[in-house]
Amino acid sequence: MTDRPRGDDPNSYSALDIEAEGLTVEPITQWQLFKSRFVRHRLAMLAAVVLGVILLLAVFADVLPLQNPTQQLEDEGGRIVNLLSPRGDYWFGTDELGQDVLARVIYGGRTSLTVAVLTGLMVATFGTLVGSIAGYYGGWIDTLLMRFTDLILSLPLLPVAIVAAAWLRETFQGREALSLAVLLGTLLWGTLARIVRAEFLSLREKEFVEAARAAGARDRRIIFRHILPNALSPIIVNATLVIGTAIILEAALSFLGFGVRPPEPAWGQMAANGGRLAVGGSGAWWLVLFPSVALIVTVLSVNFLGDGLRDALDPTQTIERK
Repeated sequence: MTDRPRGDDPNSYSALDIEAEGLTVEPITQWQLFKSRFVRHRLAMLAAVVLGVILLLAVFADVLPLQNPTQQLEDEGGRIVNLLSPRGDYWFGTDELGQDVLARVIYGGRTSLTVAVLTGLMVATFGTLVGSIAGYYGGWIDTLLMRFTDLILSLPLLPVAIVAAAWLRETFQGREALSLAVLLGTLLWGTLARIVRAEFLSLREKEFVEAARAAGARDRRIIFRHILPNALSPIIVNATLVIGTAIILEAALSFLGFGVRPPEPAWGQMAANGGRLAVGGSGAWWLVLFPSVALIVTVLSVNFLGDGLRDALDPTQTIERK
């Protein structure tokens, strides 16, 4: 950089002069910063691609060239082709009823992901609402809401889920996926409520909140327009991780026989049926392998995605790895 006389005027350098000297600084938006951090997290990027493929398969299963997942397949002689190992016409083989396992795995993904996504939305909504009210107002409201949250968190998750799922399964026949989502959302929101409360307790004392109060902003505007946007990072990360937890719990309940009723497919239910047949000496390993792999890959992808979101949304993190 060459020195230039500035003359008597200390402001003699114009914007063009600064740009010519290479001193122009382009502003970086929050979205650009998030995108650059997230893209550097290779596992999170891979997980996002894998989840995208799984979601597309589940959403567009009806238009894919798949067999009906509840249809019994027959050969040319009219015999049911049950327990066929994976081969050309049946990539994932068939089950004990002669149903195509590939079609059931894809449609089972639709069931499991529906439960998981609805659970995540419920947890994000209810947990954020309870945590924000408790953290902003404090006092007896905070005490009442947090003791209720402690009650929810103290419940033994799996035993309560089994008992409630057994009752819901009989009460809401044909709508097991929706009832499971409501049940899991009711049991899993407590952790997020505590996280949001802690964020609000810290943020409500900041200068921008005091300025909003001084300007006459109402409590509702301060909560939703000023504080909540600054607390979105932990909410997004926690809701993402809850989706992975919901997939595991739905699979566990289906595995134990308290989830989605056959013939509607679900990964846990399929793994349970395959396990019983494999133990029984049928040798049908594919009935356990494919739904289990789909379940494991989906949960790992959700967890890696949550890890990447946490790093990208945390301003203290530096991502030079992964």
